[in-house]
Amino acid sequence: MNPVHDILLVLAGLIIGAIIGFFIARTVMKKYLKKNPPINEAMIKDLMAQMGRKPNQKQINQMMKSMSKYM
Repeated sequence: MNPVHDILLVLAGLIIGAIIGFFIARTVMKKYLKKNPPINEAMIKDLMAQMGRKPNQKQINQMMKSMSKYM
């Protein structure tokens, strides 16, 4: 076999492995974030209370909806 051929096979394997690894990691992270969201309603209430606002449920729902768009 030609050494150039061997190098190309190794590079192709690395590229394919990186692509597959990326998609697997992305899927795992999406499942994790869906199961354990980084922010919840209690956190939003606390945040707004620290800013001196008393949020109602409609405002909390709006913020949760806008946050879920980006996840």
